[in-house]
Amino acid sequence: MVLIKHQIQMMSRFSLFKKVFLVLALFIFAVQSSWAIYLMIPMDDQQKNHLKAYGMAYWTLEQGIEVKWLLNYRGGSFLIPYYQEIEDECLVRGVSAEKMADVQSSAILAEIARPEVNQDAITMQKAPKIAVYSPPNKQPWDDAVTMVLTYAEIPYDVIYDEEILTDQLKDYDWLHLHHEDFTGQFGKFFRSYQHMPWYQQEVETNKALAGWMGFSKVSEMKRVVTKEIQSYIARGGFLFAMCAATDTYDIAMAADGVDICESMFDGDPADPHMNEKLDFSHTLAFRDFKVVKDPFQYEFSDIDVSTTRRVTPSQDYFTLFDFSAKWDPVPTMLTQNHQRIIKGFMGQTTAFRQSLIKPNVLVMGENKGAGEARYVHGELGKGFWTFYGGHDPEDYRHLVGDPPTDLNLHPNSPGYRLILNNILFPAAKKKKQKT
Repeated sequence: MVLIKHQIQMMSRFSLFKKVFLVLALFIFAVQSSWAIYLMIPMDDQQKNHLKAYGMAYWTLEQGIEVKWLLNYRGGSFLIPYYQEIEDECLVRGVSAEKMADVQSSAILAEIARPEVNQDAITMQKAPKIAVYSPPNKQPWDDAVTMVLTYAEIPYDVIYDEEILTDQLKDYDWLHLHHEDFTGQFGKFFRSYQHMPWYQQEVETNKALAGWMGFSKVSEMKRVVTKEIQSYIARGGFLFAMCAATDTYDIAMAADGVDICESMFDGDPADPHMNEKLDFSHTLAFRDFKVVKDPFQYEFSDIDVSTTRRVTPSQDYFTLFDFSAKWDPVPTMLTQNHQRIIKGFMGQTTAFRQSLIKPNVLVMGENKGAGEARYVHGELGKGFWTFYGGHDPEDYRHLVGDPPTDLNLHPNSPGYRLILNNILFPAAKKKKQKT
């Protein structure tokens, strides 16, 4: 009997020990969980280098690490699981980063998730593969996108007509169009630069490539290229274009089968009735526009407002629209910024006449008083496209031969941030906006 009583006492003590051990283990686990660290890359005014911060998000995705894009939270900040290597890389690149415990990050995500709060958390898992459509003789500083990609340390491939016509677009998630002239009029630089070696080289390069690819005219080749890009978007691709690559793309699509090039460009006269024959059913953004017939006029159509606007440099701004992060995540991603009013900048195509924009196109940035749209977006099939007017967000009137912009002087440029929003967009695609 004594032995049984002793065994019962021992079992009771062992049970108590197990309980104490379990409570202690749970306590240690709770403490360790509260110590779990995340890295917040702020994108509000606390960020030292907004442009390189996008590069950090991209680099993190390349390492196979998930990134949360916190829409409308501190300017569109990034939340990343903590790794010493990521913190070290932020330090090397001069990107501001803040450590936070799991309880802090959970509280932020819980606040963001509240239905009445206009914020959302979008998960990014894979770095998009990027292509830049650009002539091989162009330098990176000739184009704002290639310049900011280089500065942010985001890798990209340069492709041109040959790659597109040989079905290589399918290898990329995102395509940027260098400020190309898709009409076959070589930028309409003939009047000012016809005797310049760089212009003559560009003309000969394009003509030789067109012949090599089996086309009798550069304009014919460019129209087939635009059709291939159109198919790329419809299959689920992402297109971003700036400056003249925006309106000349739509002009080429509308002028399919119509000769809009005068003899100095393609060897025969243009169709005098070209504007009556334009077909706007296949354009992305614009309708009811008129092509400028004069080959010596440095303008393609009345889509662009460069020659008619009455906006002085000191008053040249455009405003970003606010969108619902939970209901319209796509435009919300594309307009993330630490500033809502962006200073304007000129280009061969500066901004778009609002009266010529298709009704299904979403205007994301505008100068309402001037009737100008600067930043527009739309869908085609399974894919998306964005047009951004102007040449260089930190060079108000960029001219041929001007020195390159030094982005070290503009690390927090809100105008360049709009470009980089589009870079990350394919990695963060969630759903199409509501209609």
